[in-house]
Amino acid sequence: MIEGHGDDLYRYENIKMNFSSNIYNGTDLSALDAYLRTRMDVMRSYPEPSAASLEELIAKDCGISPDEVLVTSGAVDAIYLIAQAYRHEGTCHVLQPTFKEYEDACRVFGYQEHEDGALCWLCNPNNPTGDVMATEDVFALAERHRLLIVDQSYEDYTIAPLLQPAEVVGRDDIILLHSMTKRYAVPGLRLGYVTASAAIISRLREQYRPWAINALSLEAGKWLVQRGETAIPDLASYLAETQRLRNMLNEIEGIEAFETQTNFFLCTIAPATAAELKENLAQEHGILIRDASNFTGLTLHHFRIATQSPAENDALVTAIRNYELRLLN
Repeated sequence: MIEGHGDDLYRYENIKMNFSSNIYNGTDLSALDAYLRTRMDVMRSYPEPSAASLEELIAKDCGISPDEVLVTSGAVDAIYLIAQAYRHEGTCHVLQPTFKEYEDACRVFGYQEHEDGALCWLCNPNNPTGDVMATEDVFALAERHRLLIVDQSYEDYTIAPLLQPAEVVGRDDIILLHSMTKRYAVPGLRLGYVTASAAIISRLREQYRPWAINALSLEAGKWLVQRGETAIPDLASYLAETQRLRNMLNEIEGIEAFETQTNFFLCTIAPATAAELKENLAQEHGILIRDASNFTGLTLHHFRIATQSPAENDALVTAIRNYELRLLN
């Protein structure tokens, strides 16, 4: 899916507050900026063909072997790589509603959707709902399929227990996806990685593109892993602010904001469509939200919000309340 994701900021010129991306917007990246300015010379040479130096750092950080890690150009790159590597399995099951790329990647490589499909795709925490499946239920789900792919891109945005790489590298039926994009709030760098058994990683490497990670992204990735700081300095306070925002939205007539275990959540608007609300907020207030109507199983009235600063959250609530009042009166 080339278009239809959140954070379509490129479509607008006047956005001041961006609630459409699930990535935390308050991260100070000045130290990374300064470091990369000292490494611009790497553009003069080809990067490592397989990002081995970054894989070694990630493996050390996870307490696993480098041959159990594969760095990819974002989690989306990993999704299509897995679908390609296991295309001969033929069937898949995608737990909906969820990130559209699992479904799209399987379609590209000719899979048929079936409840008992060989490959099962789980987003955990789930985009767009913010739900988290308990680890014992994840293991039970793996028992029903040839291969379970668990996308943990939002693992740093929840306090709920999740699978750890060391728990799955000894198995032949689970793959974990991770997003450095989200962990460090650097979506433009396109960095992700897979953790799985050495046999699974070896199979994925057979489909891997040489130089998939550009030189500057590789430098940034190594610096970020070695530094060891994630994007959100105080996750508990951030999630508490998420609940405050949900409560305020639920006080507005015609709006329902659903429960979540992360920094983002689904809402519905009754008297209008999500697309209409999105355009009103963008054009009149410089506020961008995610129209979630293109997620399989959702409706024209669903939209997704990702928590921002308290002041921005208050501004969003005021703008939506005023829009609703105009519609209802």
